[in-house]
Amino acid sequence: MTLHRTLLAAALTALLATTAAAQTMKAADVHPAGYPTVVAVDAMGKKLEAATQGRIKFQMFPGSVLGGEKEMIEQTQVGAIQILRTSLGPVGPVVPEVNVFNMPFVFRNVAHMRAVIDGPIGQELLDKISASPARLVGLAWMDGGSRSLYTKKPVRKPEDLKGQKIRMMGNPLFVDTMNAMGGNGIAMGFGEVFTAIQTGVVDGAENNPPSFFSTNHHKAGARFYTQTNHLIIPEILVMSKVAWDKLSPADQALVKKTAREAQMEQRALWDTAVGESTAKLKADGVEFIEMDNKAFFDATAPVRAKYGAQFTELMARIAAVK
Repeated sequence: MTLHRTLLAAALTALLATTAAAQTMKAADVHPAGYPTVVAVDAMGKKLEAATQGRIKFQMFPGSVLGGEKEMIEQTQVGAIQILRTSLGPVGPVVPEVNVFNMPFVFRNVAHMRAVIDGPIGQELLDKISASPARLVGLAWMDGGSRSLYTKKPVRKPEDLKGQKIRMMGNPLFVDTMNAMGGNGIAMGFGEVFTAIQTGVVDGAENNPPSFFSTNHHKAGARFYTQTNHLIIPEILVMSKVAWDKLSPADQALVKKTAREAQMEQRALWDTAVGESTAKLKADGVEFIEMDNKAFFDATAPVRAKYGAQFTELMARIAAVK
């Protein structure tokens, strides 16, 4: 009887230990269900669940259901959200180095950006986030697309932008970028852009092809897409430091491994989305204008000098990446 009780107690203790160790992590994103970042992080959760026999699971909260990026970062910092895909804007105040990626033409093209984030510089910045007071652990990078101009009139050189009001994200750096490129940068909420183009409040905007297509801004009157690729800004996948510290070293290594796999999976999904949206835009009559963007690169040199003064060495290292 005593042996039976001992075995029962041992089994119960093991069960309780397993249950205590099991955890469902909240994973959040402002992007909607089906978006490349959401699909990739969801797949990461399934891999972790399989690898840990169900000890770690993700519960996905896409489409801003837990708030905007600023609110979700704050929730991640206190451990209410465990995994978060966010843009770099809200991370910049705590880890200034990530702001280098927000500058115009800091990357030559998408391939260059990927070589940087996949290499030592990308890892250094993830480590800086993890070591900062932000209470976030940098796990992986995500593609945020290459942003180009879309306008009502064709643009092939900076002079073509003269007098044109172009919507930009609400950051002085981005407004200054458009002003340097020859246009008149107007900070405006993303949700207001369709009506603003339609009514002539602005003459155009800038974004990546999937966003341009999904918002129907071409149907508001922006029929020309000039491939300036002036901003190529990666996004980031972070984990709450509170949640990270509760993981065993083996589980931490597993989270990093599956996060890196999510980075590569999201990239393939993103490339598909860019190809499909570009084809649909062309089918809808949008003219894609390819040009040498050297004139725009040269025009934005003062912006890089102004905002990049503190990142001179880092920018030189980025430029040197092949």
